[in-house]
Amino acid sequence: MPSRPSLFALIPVRLRALYTASAGAFLLRWLLLGGLIGALAGTASAGFLVALDGVTRWREAHAWAPALLPAAGLLIGLAYHYFGQVAGRGNNLILDEIHRPSRAIPLRLLPLVLGGTLLTHLVGGSAGREGTAVQMGGALADQLPRWLRLTAADRRLLLIAGMSAGFASVFGTPLAGAVFGLEVLWLGSVRYDAVLPSFLAAAVADAVTRAWGVGHTAYPVLGALPLTPTLLGGALLVGALCGLAARGFIGLTHAVGRVYARFIAYPPLRPVVGGAVVALLMWGLGTTRYSGLGIPVILEAFQHPLPPAVWAWKLVFTALTLGCGFRGGEVTPLFFMGAALGSALAAVLPLPVALLAAMGFVGVFAGAANTPLACTLMGLELFGGQAGICLGLTCVVAYGFSGHRGIYGAQVVGQAKHPHRQPEEGQRLNEL
Repeated sequence: MPSRPSLFALIPVRLRALYTASAGAFLLRWLLLGGLIGALAGTASAGFLVALDGVTRWREAHAWAPALLPAAGLLIGLAYHYFGQVAGRGNNLILDEIHRPSRAIPLRLLPLVLGGTLLTHLVGGSAGREGTAVQMGGALADQLPRWLRLTAADRRLLLIAGMSAGFASVFGTPLAGAVFGLEVLWLGSVRYDAVLPSFLAAAVADAVTRAWGVGHTAYPVLGALPLTPTLLGGALLVGALCGLAARGFIGLTHAVGRVYARFIAYPPLRPVVGGAVVALLMWGLGTTRYSGLGIPVILEAFQHPLPPAVWAWKLVFTALTLGCGFRGGEVTPLFFMGAALGSALAAVLPLPVALLAAMGFVGVFAGAANTPLACTLMGLELFGGQAGICLGLTCVVAYGFSGHRGIYGAQVVGQAKHPHRQPEEGQRLNEL
């Protein structure tokens, strides 16, 4: 029997040629724009990571650095209060500009977020780095529409690509970075119109950061394990606990912010008091183990079981640091919490400690950011593909257990996680 013609073959030749030319023009256009965004974001992230490494080494060499937390808090509070009120919204500013465009993201956000993050880490605040990289990528990308006279639709794609580029370059995970920019906008939905810009910008940003000679933390590559009921059950349990831990972190951070806003009317004083609280708590515990990113503790979590209190203390320190107004991201502290939580579970679950730490590493972040696909890809990029099914299950279950909460309040509910929450679709998380 003669084969039936394809649908594409039924299209007139001229229309096919027009379609092909249009696709080629779109590809060429975004090769140029994505490459430009990636180069800018990758260069900014490279400089940021080098500076962050420098201030971290200084802090670790001076045990008294946390005593400067109140003074650093005052400087950060004054800078944001008088020079960057809008910039104080962080990643949520970029998300809002994609959902509801109103104004260009000011370029002054770059020195504010960069200086604030470096100062936070210099004196021992518990914070991350992804927020800084994502905001720098978004702010740089948002300068292009004015310079190149691009449309409003192009601007949205540029902002998404800028977020992807910043995330990919700061962690060395281009696949996860590309999908993060697509997935973080809508809870339960993905924007496919930005797939090409995001992937191009993420790939170029990662390559540019590495070209500058800036490396990333190397984590253990997991070996293959037989898929057993114990392994699947462990992944489901870890995922549920990661989702609940994410909810706890989000709730405590917001509660700390509300308390400071209620009792301290002048915003620049909030991080002063908050810095004093964090410094006193460190002094009381007699350790700076929970300062900064906490990379050494994260690596330790893959080697042997950690005490259960380790992840809980990191949660408390990070909520106190970010809730009062210090700057930085939440993601690396979430990696710390998750890896330490998974590591502690090795005392009761018959699974390798490295596998449990890896599941927790991506699980808590997946629940807190509502980005299970990006976190699964991150797990594959960092830990190898042998444990992919466990990492993926952990991320998906954590996503379900974290509910309609998230570290990005401007995230919009695209598709509810549970049927009884469908009335919340179309609303931002900070409106719920």
